Order: sequence, then C-alpha cells, then structure tokens
Amino acid sequence: MLQNVLITGGAGFIGSNLIYRALQKGYRVVNLDKLTYAGNLENLAKLPSDAAYTFVQADIGDQTTLAQVLRNHRINAVLHLAAESHVDRSIDGPAAFIETNLVGTFRLLQTCLEYWREGGMDANFRFVHISTDEVYGTLGETGFFTEETAYAPNSPYSASKAGSDHLVRAYFHTYGLPCVTTNCSNNYGPYQFPEKLIPVIILNALKGAPIPIYGDGKNIRDWLYVEDHADALLTALEKGQPGETYNVGGNNEKTNLEVVETVCGLLDELAPKASPYRDQIHFVRDRPGHDRRYAIDASKIQRELGWSPQETFESGIRKTVAWYLANRAWCERILSGDYRIERLGLGQK
Repeated sequence: MLQNVLITGGAGFIGSNLIYRALQKGYRVVNLDKLTYAGNLENLAKLPSDAAYTFVQADIGDQTTLAQVLRNHRINAVLHLAAESHVDRSIDGPAAFIETNLVGTFRLLQTCLEYWREGGMDANFRFVHISTDEVYGTLGETGFFTEETAYAPNSPYSASKAGSDHLVRAYFHTYGLPCVTTNCSNNYGPYQFPEKLIPVIILNALKGAPIPIYGDGKNIRDWLYVEDHADALLTALEKGQPGETYNVGGNNEKTNLEVVETVCGLLDELAPKASPYRDQIHFVRDRPGHDRRYAIDASKIQRELGWSPQETFESGIRKTVAWYLANRAWCERILSGDYRIERLGLGQK
C-alpha cells in the first residue's frame, strides 16, 4: 500500500473527511493547506493525539516548500484537493481561482514531476487530482455526464478546474507522471463551509432568516455524501489506472427546491418550532450562468474499481442535519471573526 500520502487542502470540507478516512485505513498523512477562509483546523480537532499525521501550512504554489515536504516525508502519493471552489466567489473575483486552481496545480504538478524523476520514476507513485462535474457544463432534462463528455465550463470556477484537469492529463501523456483524475458531483455532509446550499439552509432556518433559493429552484444536482466521496478517492488511489478519469456520483438527482424542503422537514422533526421551517423559503434572483442540471454516470468506477456509494440521499441528509444540530458552536465560530463570509444569504453551488 502507498503509505505516505500528501493531501493538499486537507483542512477544508472534503479534505478533512478524507484525512479521517485515510488514517482509519492506515495511511500516514501530511496535510498541506494554506488556511484560506475555508480552511479550518477545527475540522480535524477530533484526530487522536497519536495519529500518523503532520500539518504543514503552505501554498501549493510554493514549490520550495512542496519539494521539501515531498522529500522529507518520502511521499509516494498525492491527493490534490486544494482549490478555490465556490461558484459565487468566482463570479465576483475570478483571479484567485485562476491563480490557485490553474497556476497552483501547474506548480504542484511540476514539483511532483521533478520529485518523481529524482526517485527513479517509481511506478507505484500516484498523483490523484480531484475535480468536479461542473467542467462538463450543463445537461438537458435527460442524459448523464460520462468520462467521455466534452468539456464546456460555464463559470470562472469550472473553467479554472477544467484547465487544471487538462494540465494533469498533459503531465501524464507528455511526461508519464502517474496521474488519476476524479470528477465528482455535489458533496454534502459534516464540516462543509456554510456558504454552500445545505449549510445555508440549516443555519438560516435555525436563526429564523429567509432560506434563499436561486431562480425557480428547479436546478438539478446529483448529491454525494462526503464520506462516500472519501472512500471513492482512496479507491481511485489504490486501484485507479494512470491516465484514467473516473466520475464519482451519488445517484441522487434532486432539485434545489427538493433539497430545501427535505432539510426543512428534518428540522421540523429534529428541532421543532411553532411554524414550519419551509415558511422561511425565499426565492431570489438567479445567478449568472447558472447551470440547469448535472447528473453523473458513475458506472466506470463501480465496474472497474468496485466502488459504489453507501448512503442514499435520505440517510446522508439525516446524518448531515443531525451533525449540524450537534455542532452549532463549530458553525458559530466560522460565522464570526476570521471565518466571516460575505454572501452567506445567497450561497449555493
């Protein structure tokens, strides 16, 4: 097994869940995170004191530090999650997305390539690049994104991720660097930064604020529980073939309105108040370039690598709502001071 794993962006939502799972499976983990607004070491506060875990605060664009980390920890696998990831923020300020997602990925790839060559081009080395279904653009009422779907990104965020995907592909085909790419659907679950749809619903509902829904609420996403995603990433690391791409989905297509109403129903059950939470639903102006529908065909990773999601949307969303209700202090610390966000009331992916 590839023992020494570098996880970039490990203090974020998906990264922290991945670290917990990787440690459970016996990996030694180095977490490299710049700790931007969405990076939160409190996400990893429940790690045991004797965990095989090291944290390094650094930018993926800092090639000197990257090279030192790779050599000092004898890294033999990289799981690259570090990214600017919120579509609304990319619309307001695209420069950071190009710098981190595109330029940062280039610098990480180049540093890994040099390290890999120094180590004799170990065939067991892996670079796993974690991307998004948004690179494929939007779907009509039918059909699914497959690994052969042409790229058609429609936001600065998805364009920056599409560019990074192409760089990873180029480093495999040009230099032979053993790269695997995954493209996932919408994640949800514990530790998600409260600018995304599901945390916004829960937190706005609990404080009696309007629950915002873009447009008519009929935009469709495929929802993937984050712990299922973590298992998929480790499966891609352990079994994925260099040069291949694997789509990762939860087989849970829901409109945004369906998601909001489901969460409101769970809150009515688990944190009841005088009036139904759905009374707080508020439709707002749609955002520019809002893709209508995403749907993932995850049959390749299921067929070739043996992974499939374990959570239904119904089971995963119940766990998620219960987690946020049990961790309100975590939420409040994010929503104040260093973790204050500008657009909580309108944040959706």
